[in-house]
Amino acid sequence: MDAVLLAGGGSNPADPLRALSGERPKALLPIAGKPMAQWVLDALEASDRVTRVAVAGLPPECGLRSSKITAWLPDSQSIFANARSGAEALLAAGGGPLVLLASVDVPALLPAHVAWVVDSALESEDDFYYSVIDRSTMERSFPGSGRSYIRFRDREVCGGDLTVIRPAALAGSGPIWDRLTAGRKSAARIALAVGVDVLLRLLLRRLSVGDAVRIASARLGFRGRALDCPHAELGMDVDKPFQHALLERFLRERS
Repeated sequence: MDAVLLAGGGSNPADPLRALSGERPKALLPIAGKPMAQWVLDALEASDRVTRVAVAGLPPECGLRSSKITAWLPDSQSIFANARSGAEALLAAGGGPLVLLASVDVPALLPAHVAWVVDSALESEDDFYYSVIDRSTMERSFPGSGRSYIRFRDREVCGGDLTVIRPAALAGSGPIWDRLTAGRKSAARIALAVGVDVLLRLLLRRLSVGDAVRIASARLGFRGRALDCPHAELGMDVDKPFQHALLERFLRERS
């Protein structure tokens, strides 16, 4: 399966990590001896499930290295647009029917985690696969992680940062996708992007994970599936300085 490394965003003065990254894009923020995105690239490089990688959001002179990189694409200023441009580039190069989307801010990612996501997605014929991780799993592996959780009727989860999608699904409504990705850190904003009724059901604890997948699939026009992910590393992203410090210690100890 081909992969898109979502490396856009540039250097945002309002980013809580600005004091650490300076003028560098978040993807190039140093952590445990190398740029954050390089940790993710190394996992993709070492995985036998990944054939080629398109980097969306950075130029080739950024310093990232992988023998699997076949395309460098400019930042399209949104996660959705970067995902679409990366998927289109891979398709044009003869890619397969599914594409793996990888965020740059999960530096604890390992090849085994990549394999789990890809293999899980290949078990069915859906269009969109999104990893969900139970709060207990996250807190057992990364206590004090500061992750944001969505409280459903049946469980409390956060999202993983590896997604599998059928590129044709990205040809749908851009504005809806942009609202979903812009609100990915807020359960209320995600629910509202799908519909006011979904937000109300979420707030009243009358929405299960299965309900959310079914409703979102119907309204976005594709078949979605939630992957119950046992790997907390997929959900341990770096958004704040204390998370950077937590992962810095974790990566150095693991190395």
